[in-house]
Amino acid sequence: MERVSGLLSWTLSRVLWLSGLFERGAARQPRIMEEKALEVYDLIRTIRDPEKPNTLEELEVVTESCVEVQEINEEDYLVIIRFTPTVPHCSLATLIGLCLRVKLQRCLPFKHKLEIYISEGTHSTEEDINKQINDKERVAAAMENPNLREIVEQCVLEPD
Repeated sequence: MERVSGLLSWTLSRVLWLSGLFERGAARQPRIMEEKALEVYDLIRTIRDPEKPNTLEELEVVTESCVEVQEINEEDYLVIIRFTPTVPHCSLATLIGLCLRVKLQRCLPFKHKLEIYISEGTHSTEEDINKQINDKERVAAAMENPNLREIVEQCVLEPD
């Protein structure tokens, strides 16, 4: 009987230990996503507004809470950004979305897929702009325009 009780006790302690190990691993996952989201935010917060001398962070166009990172698989991540234009009729919202995309494509150190959106209800033409900034062909065409490319370059440079 003692032997059965000891075996049962050992088995139970192993099961509890293993489940604790898995819980610690699962608990690590949200922390890793939070760290990646902060890494993304740290890159985009310094982008300059195309019209003003301020950064997107200073204008509250981007905040820490506007960045979400999800794991697609062990090596790939989905980065979702929801930015808020300064006014509901901002004519440069598409350009801001393009700046976000260019900066992250150049600087993110991990494999990723980007989805960039205007925060729901914050712009009068958000659907159209969301389509433009998430369409690879439109983004590529926009970056072929030398004037537009120059503006983007100026916006994504680190502030002095």
